Amino acid sequence: MPNQYRSTPNTVPIITIDGSSGSGKGTLTARLAGELNYAMLDSGALYRIVGFMAHQQGLLDITLDANLSEYTLAELTKSLDIHFDKAKANSEHISVIVNQQDISGAIRTEEVGEYASKVAVFPKVRTALLDLQKNMAVGVKGLVADGRDMGTVVFPDAVLKIYLVASAQARAERRQKQLLQAGKSADFAEILAQIIARDERDSCREVAPAKPADDAIVIDSSVLDAEQVFAQVWQLCAERGLTN
Repeated sequence: MPNQYRSTPNTVPIITIDGSSGSGKGTLTARLAGELNYAMLDSGALYRIVGFMAHQQGLLDITLDANLSEYTLAELTKSLDIHFDKAKANSEHISVIVNQQDISGAIRTEEVGEYASKVAVFPKVRTALLDLQKNMAVGVKGLVADGRDMGTVVFPDAVLKIYLVASAQARAERRQKQLLQAGKSADFAEILAQIIARDERDSCREVAPAKPADDAIVIDSSVLDAEQVFAQVWQLCAERGLTN
């Protein structure tokens, strides 16, 4: 049976998983890529990488955005040697190797999440990362891409576009639980405030605001566990002939 959903027959199938931070995108992407034997792109890690490296090099003052040089950040972005090591993937993330250094754990903090959201507003930074992301769909069986604008900007012709949402309360509770399980301090009110502020910034930015593509399927994971979300998306994959 021909796949009527696949608009570009000579390219590999691409599935985009967009949505808000803490909605379960990473868990779904890793599980889906593993089951389909597809490559995986964690685009959120790219912005975390740029934010982290800019902070390390003294280019990012988190309290003084006026001091942030868009050109300098773009040049830094172009200079980075970035690899995603799927062989070391855990349940949510792949290993992130930058300039031959594993910074997987370092970029997953709340502080670096703030850095990422701030550098993502700059068009030159986004442009510098665009080709890198597109090239990840070359020479692979398929690609599952996790991010905020995968289905709207990076892969607008994706065979399947998912947009995960969850209430700020639910996402703050999940993040607090993750931090506590990792033995770290976790103030719920502070986490919730950060999530709300980040959502506002990401949805209101002029360049690639966080929103679902017109043809995306929106799934609210507020009261669903990871297995329930996966089951819904797996059924959608089956309908498009991707599970054969």
